[in-house]
Amino acid sequence: MLFELSMLKISNTVTLADWEIELNAIRAMGSGGQNVNKVSSAIHLRFDIRRSTLPAVYKERLLASNDSRISKEGVVIIKAQSYRTQEKNREDALMRLVELIRSVMVVQKKRRATKPTRSSQIKRVDNKKKQGQKKSLRGKPTF
Repeated sequence: MLFELSMLKISNTVTLADWEIELNAIRAMGSGGQNVNKVSSAIHLRFDIRRSTLPAVYKERLLASNDSRISKEGVVIIKAQSYRTQEKNREDALMRLVELIRSVMVVQKKRRATKPTRSSQIKRVDNKKKQGQKKSLRGKPTF
């Protein structure tokens, strides 16, 4: 069962068209009684990165990312089954897709190497001495 979507906004300049995202309703797993067996409330989202209209930078970073939701063929697969209603699961799946796409564009700050402060070095050595004394008292007593 396919759904109609409106344009999905990723950023001010990037949007996804409705034909790029495939949503299927499936039966959820887990507890829920008879409702789980009768109602297809879970959503299975598929998004083909290579066929999409995303800018090349987004595509490269998504394909290079080591996310388990992205298959070797370059298809994002998200299964949403947290909620009882199909509509909420649909919204959840779409939001998770948007978060995934946005996350690859966040640039990590480069770590600048620093030396530990003098006081932290002294505290560390003092702590080690205290630990050593504590452990030396645990041994067999000598008479």
